[in-house]
Amino acid sequence: MSKPVKSQWDFGELFPAEPTRKVLSVGELTGNIKRLLENSVGSVWVSGEITNLRAQSSGHVYFTLKDPSAQLTCVLFRGTAAAQRHLLADGQQVLLQGDVTVYEARGQYQLIVRAVELQGVGALQVAFEKLKAKLAAEGLFAPGRKRPLPEYPQRIGLVTSPTGAAIRDVLHVVQRRNPGLEIILAPCRVQGDGAAGEIAAAIRLLNEFNSALRTPPSALDLILVTRGGGSLEDLWAFNEEAVARAIFESAVPVVSAVGHEIDFTIADFVADVRAATPSAAAEIITEGVFKSRKFVGDAPALLQRAARRGWVSAAEGFAQLGGRLTRLHPRRKLDDSFQRLDDLQAGLLRGLKTAARSRGLMFANLAGRWQRAKPSLALKARRETLHQLARRLQSLGPEQVLARGYSITLDAATGRVLRTAAGIKAGQQIKTRLASGEFSSRVEP
Repeated sequence: MSKPVKSQWDFGELFPAEPTRKVLSVGELTGNIKRLLENSVGSVWVSGEITNLRAQSSGHVYFTLKDPSAQLTCVLFRGTAAAQRHLLADGQQVLLQGDVTVYEARGQYQLIVRAVELQGVGALQVAFEKLKAKLAAEGLFAPGRKRPLPEYPQRIGLVTSPTGAAIRDVLHVVQRRNPGLEIILAPCRVQGDGAAGEIAAAIRLLNEFNSALRTPPSALDLILVTRGGGSLEDLWAFNEEAVARAIFESAVPVVSAVGHEIDFTIADFVADVRAATPSAAAEIITEGVFKSRKFVGDAPALLQRAARRGWVSAAEGFAQLGGRLTRLHPRRKLDDSFQRLDDLQAGLLRGLKTAARSRGLMFANLAGRWQRAKPSLALKARRETLHQLARRLQSLGPEQVLARGYSITLDAATGRVLRTAAGIKAGQQIKTRLASGEFSSRVEP
């Protein structure tokens, strides 16, 4: 049987049929991812910094946990019994325990928070804060119960490990600053299980030793509780309530020096004095004797400076006394009297000259007034004034007007001066006066 001839339009070999595809919806894919995360990751602990914290009115808290490379959406639901939810705050470094899942509505993975702890300290820090608050409320940290340290201690009790660095630091400082200080060591462990009980027992043992000896110099002047630096876990024995109670009940003042300067323990808060380091505690304890030794060593120089100051002060005193004697000498008073007499004499001369000048001016003014008040001068002035008035009156008289070519027309019957033509009647007899003589006339119509 021959093969069938292929058509030129048969492209099956060139374009093979596509395989059957499984197409998922967004919801199905998101659900698969959610199940995969929950099954493969599940519950985890994760650390980071809180940001974008939002507390809803529903009671749910939403926030983002981030580090330098990534961020994670987190939610703490209202019904979740997370005792430390108050630790949630923007910028807080925390350690979270929760379940990794996917919020399908947004297609984003998130952490459903179940527990909150401060990062780096965790449950120990929480326990520390709880005990601190409890003891503070009972008054164990009250400033009023703190006792001062003796200035010159002769014997102290030391509570620390006999093999640690702290005892070497304390002994080194004491040997250098006050080698005569006697130290009674109550050795104990300062780290690990049971260390807190040993520290508390050592403090009580030193108090029993103090009670047995009682009278100084046999009694203890103070107790130093110390150890070197370490992590919070390393220092935890000094945060136990048993140690705090033992320090509080101690009849002898207690100095606490645990860890480095930045470390604070419950023992530091209860103790009468807290020192930053074991070496600093030894310096505080030996400060009084060290200062006294330094004072004695510096005494010769101090005496020399004091003597020098005394001589200078005495010389200044003698100089002041000499000055006072000079000022109080009789010759000084006599010289002052002579100078005062010269001043009075000069003042008297100035007063006489001023008075004479004033009198001369007064006499000159009186002479001027007398000259102005003479009767002949007044009569002459009056006569001159009268002549001036006569000349003014004469210049205003009618004769002077007539002399300039004017005339005066009068009513011949009444002698009334005629000033306008309106009042003149025909046939009226008038008289005209000239500068020299007068004549009569009749008015023509």
